[in-house]
Amino acid sequence: MKRNYYMVLLVFIVFFAISFLTNILGAIIPEAKEDFNVSNTMAAFLPLFFFIAYGVMSIPAGILTERYKEKKVMIFAFVSAFFAALSFGLFPKFGIMLGSLFFIGAGMAILQVAINPLLRVAGGEEHFAFNSVLAQLFFGGASFLSPMLYSYIVLELSAGGKPDIFIKTLGSFVPFELPWVTIYLIFALISLVMMLLIFFSKFPKVELKEDEKTGNWSTIASLLKNKTVVLFFLGIFCYVGTEQGVANWISEFLKNYHGMRPEVEGAQAVQWFWGLLTIGCLLGLGLLKLFDSKIILRIFVIAAMFSLGTALYTANPQLSFYAFIGVGFFASVMWSIVFSLGMNSIAEHHGSFSGILCSGIMGGAITPLIVGSLADIFSLRTGMLFNFVTLAYLLSLSFWANPLIKNKTIFDKNGL
Repeated sequence: MKRNYYMVLLVFIVFFAISFLTNILGAIIPEAKEDFNVSNTMAAFLPLFFFIAYGVMSIPAGILTERYKEKKVMIFAFVSAFFAALSFGLFPKFGIMLGSLFFIGAGMAILQVAINPLLRVAGGEEHFAFNSVLAQLFFGGASFLSPMLYSYIVLELSAGGKPDIFIKTLGSFVPFELPWVTIYLIFALISLVMMLLIFFSKFPKVELKEDEKTGNWSTIASLLKNKTVVLFFLGIFCYVGTEQGVANWISEFLKNYHGMRPEVEGAQAVQWFWGLLTIGCLLGLGLLKLFDSKIILRIFVIAAMFSLGTALYTANPQLSFYAFIGVGFFASVMWSIVFSLGMNSIAEHHGSFSGILCSGIMGGAITPLIVGSLADIFSLRTGMLFNFVTLAYLLSLSFWANPLIKNKTIFDKNGL
């Protein structure tokens, strides 16, 4: 089948947009918490509303995509994100922000489900693995850039700043004391552009492979009775919980314990957390050709635990800063390894199982909330210790996982 380079590029751009809208929360939570005068627990409702939507929509998104096809559901996803971002950008209240994040999260979940089969068809099945890695680089690049944009906006719109005409115009729509809200107007513009781009694009016909189909609710219900399915669902739940349970509180921690500014050092820490998580993915690809994936997972989880412990308890501000971003690096291989171990641990219904695993993304809602609640009762440092619980589960998975198919290494026969 002839490759559709335009559609491949469009999918990469969609990956970029998803990440740009998704991974900004860690940078803005300290600002939102202070400006809306809410507790750590209430601030944790921000990722809660976003990732709950992400989690609960994963399976329905697959069913919708099978029924209405990729183009319609992708347009719908960006329409949802556009109105959600615009509503908060124009009416910046805490309650509206919660609703906005829910609908943005729902839209991003739909996009995640729709674009992977599209990438397989547009780029050619034989190039799917390579294109998937490239897509993750686009995803990671946006995670790296969005905190940088947040920092730029806040500094330019603050007293003494000299913003360019674009930022100044957008900033005029938001209260002077809430310059960071401007980024949601930018999110609305991005969603509008993506909506129009998709509308005027010609999509290829996508025939879902059997292991890409979500299946019906009875299949999903039967899978949920399988112990292996539940255990790997918890694995994804704990991974995303760890990722967000650290990333969403880095800036607040550095502010409280080391006096760092959320709009500068805090944003930089979040930025590099995602940046190193992306770079680590490339290293992980090489390591998976050398070692068993369970061994790699075990080593990286232990390293993440050590790095997180250092970040939380060192008295050196710079060491804490670098240790936090180190957690991002060591988390880089966890998603792909846990997901692939899970998919390789059952013999059938992979499309339905994939939807169940993606629902585990709601771990990104629960862990930050637990961290925030514990922070209000004890301290933020104590609250962030909960991330060791989710890391411990991932460490245990590296021992008990028993896939039907193991990853091939160069040391295996025909491993290359």
